[in-house]
Amino acid sequence: MKRVFMILTAVAMAVTMLSCTNENGGVSGVKHVVMIGLDGLAGNTVEAADMPTVKQMMAEGAWTLQARSILPSSSACNWASMYMGVGPEMHGYNTWGSRTPDFPSIELGKNGIFPTILTVLREHNPEMNICAMYEWDVQGDLIDNKAATFYKHIPMGESRSADITNAFISYLKEHKPEFSMCIYDSPDAEGHRHGWGSEPYMNRLPEVDAYIAKIVEATKEAGMYDNTIFMIVSDHGGIGTGHGSTSMSEMEAPLVFFGPGVKKGHQIEASVVRYDTAPTIAYIFGAKTPAVWRGRPIVEIFE
Repeated sequence: MKRVFMILTAVAMAVTMLSCTNENGGVSGVKHVVMIGLDGLAGNTVEAADMPTVKQMMAEGAWTLQARSILPSSSACNWASMYMGVGPEMHGYNTWGSRTPDFPSIELGKNGIFPTILTVLREHNPEMNICAMYEWDVQGDLIDNKAATFYKHIPMGESRSADITNAFISYLKEHKPEFSMCIYDSPDAEGHRHGWGSEPYMNRLPEVDAYIAKIVEATKEAGMYDNTIFMIVSDHGGIGTGHGSTSMSEMEAPLVFFGPGVKKGHQIEASVVRYDTAPTIAYIFGAKTPAVWRGRPIVEIFE
């Protein structure tokens, strides 16, 4: 009887230790997260798009085409929500091009900005290598760039995103960052110029998909691939040549996860809002999230 009691006690202690270890997540075998953002990629355009890399990630990973934006369905406020784990009513970024809060953030982190995923990862691991590159310069005001190891604005320009892709790949190969993000300004640029779902818009998608393929290949060359979760994110869709209102064409965008520990071919069943992105990244690394965040990790995507 005493022996049985001791065994049960040991099991209980093991379960308790395991629950403590997993309280903040942490996906086994993952050392790197590479987040690739496609500004303005509408969920309702993906099925018809010529995007073999993204579609392979969907087939071999977890995905939804209906991750919902906050309101308004505009750029800066949605990127802010993606990084900050809450909506505009809390972080204060409420317009298309907000560089600073349009009204006071409900809370500020030690770097004078509402806590972002970069803030959280830096506090979780002060030695973590965190890289952020982006084509739209407003992004630099939303990420808590003081928490980044390296950040850089690289405009699309005449290279049509080759410049940022090459710079990002070079950084990956040289530094092997634990968390890195490369945020493209397409296909939003084509949507505003020619219309969402237009021929120029759809023709741009294979180009950015090819850049994603190059990034994936670079992780293989760097020896990172087997330990990397890739994320494809977008801030909003569009209708006509604009966005910002409440149609599902504007509010729904893809969210894709691919890599070790992620379920294969899994269509996400949970209701997903833009501010669930940051908590999911934190969960992958086992990082504690701020009490002020309202988003939740999408735990169903993990095996």
